[in-house]
Order: sequence, then structure tokens, then C-alpha cells
Amino acid sequence: MRQEVKDAALRQLAEGGPQALSINAIAKELGVSGPALYRYFAGRDALLTELILDAYTDLTTAISAASRRLPELAAAYRTWAAVHPHRYRLLFGAPLPGYDAHDERLDDALQRMLTVLGAVAVWSRLHGFVSLEIEGNFTSMGVDPDGLFAAEVEALSSAR
Repeated sequence: MRQEVKDAALRQLAEGGPQALSINAIAKELGVSGPALYRYFAGRDALLTELILDAYTDLTTAISAASRRLPELAAAYRTWAAVHPHRYRLLFGAPLPGYDAHDERLDDALQRMLTVLGAVAVWSRLHGFVSLEIEGNFTSMGVDPDGLFAAEVEALSSAR
């Protein structure tokens, strides 16, 4: 049942973003009462924390599967974000009103991902590029994202 709750929450995230996450709506979708879900998650924040941990784990797995060469790491990061934009935004989007993200498990998950990427400086540039792309900023500027991505990866590779 925990996984069913998380799957329903992920559907809500995809449709309306993190602010749309509702324990009662999840319960209704699953055909149970809202209070029944509290057996699995203490509340909305606990569910959000689990979703964030899962997203960090999945992103880390995706980039770990790539070779240690930066172009493959960068492509894996970008691909994961493109396939899972709602989960990417959950990790790196605007802070959620009322959500307390202070959880040591989240810090540990982020550190594992950064270790795989190799360096915060590389991640910062890659994250900036992917965030701009996911939000459609390159299209509105008439910029070719594939060409710019290749140039960024080349610049990062040369700097290492």
C-alpha cells in the first residue's frame, strides 16, 4: 500500500506540481479514507520526504549507470530530468510552502548524488542548463539546446 500511495502522489505531482499534493485526494483515488493513509505516512511532509528520497535515489542510480566520463554523466542527468520533470522540480524547484526539508536522510541522499557527479561546480553548470531547458527557456530565446548542451559538456570536460 505504501507504494500505491507514492504512485498516486507521483501522478498528482505530474499533474499539478508539489503544491497540489493532497492526502485526501490520494485516499479518494485509492478508495480509502484519508485517515487510513496515516498508517503508512505520518502526513503530507512525511510523504513528500519519501518522494524526494526516492527521486534522489533514482537520479543517483541513473547517473551511476553512466560511465565515469563527464559526457555520459551529463547526458544521464539531463535525460532523467527530461523523463521525470515533476520529480526533478520536486528536488530542485522552489521550496514548498509549509514543508520542512530538514531531514538528515535528504542531506545524505543529496551528498550521494553529488559524489557521483564528482563536483559541485560541474553539477551547478549542469543543473543550471537542465533547469533552463526543462522550463522551456531555451525555446523562448531561440537557442538550440542540443548544440548548447554539447558545448557546455565540452567546456566542462576540458576544465577537468
